[in-house]
Amino acid sequence: MFTDEYYMKMALQEAQTALEKDEVPIGCVIVSNNRVIAKAHNLTETLNDVTAHAEMQAITSAANYLGGKYLQNCTMYVTLEPCVMCCGALNWSQISKVVIGARDEQRGFINKHLTLHPKTEIVLDVLEVQCSQIVKDFFKNKR
Repeated sequence: MFTDEYYMKMALQEAQTALEKDEVPIGCVIVSNNRVIAKAHNLTETLNDVTAHAEMQAITSAANYLGGKYLQNCTMYVTLEPCVMCCGALNWSQISKVVIGARDEQRGFINKHLTLHPKTEIVLDVLEVQCSQIVKDFFKNKR
């Protein structure tokens, strides 16, 4: 059986791909019935688009794969807590579960007292150390 850690490692691989492109290293995968249906990483610099977050890219890809806008019976694994924009998109997608690697105390949706769809389950701190370290190292090297 595949675990949350298994899929979060895949999301970390996406974050590494973002890092190699000098993007903020956030990665994301969406799973349905133990099958990865979308993989994405931040592309805001590459596409010159502030909305090109990993989560947004993955939601679009998964919806295209499924042929519909709702991600019911899907789980998103994301290395960093989604921002307010991505929270809104996840809410509208009606995704069933979101697994978050590391919290984002400043920009994440949880401290903003926002919620996802009422039926969406949230799991926190899966591979938290690895997920937070890649982002910390990125910004440390930028300064």
